[in-house]
Amino acid sequence: MSFAGYAAVFDRVDRAGDVMRAGAFAGAHMVPLLRDHRGTPVGRIDAIGEDAHGLRVTGTIDDAAVARLVRCGALAGLSVGYRPLAVRQRARRELLRVALAEVSLVAVPMQPLARIDRLG
Repeated sequence: MSFAGYAAVFDRVDRAGDVMRAGAFAGAHMVPLLRDHRGTPVGRIDAIGEDAHGLRVTGTIDDAAVARLVRCGALAGLSVGYRPLAVRQRARRELLRVALAEVSLVAVPMQPLARIDRLG
């Protein structure tokens, strides 16, 4: 099953109080697609890149059980695993540059607007 959505959204405060800034993922490369930031890959990321809104991803889910959960809306969120490289501390921690490690399918994303918006 294919999907698309935003794994991160720029300039919005997440549940931890962090704000991801445009350019944070510059040069992002293909990373594993996981479920809940752990385990073995459940599929693959087919395309990844920043646009004006955030980090846009398209991918394919190979695990049938995970695909069923995504299709019924139980896993509608996306989330990123990363290592901060450049941070600015103001009222909020601003992530200016990160090393992307993985993208995960999740039930409750840290960034509430990071969601799957297309299924195929």
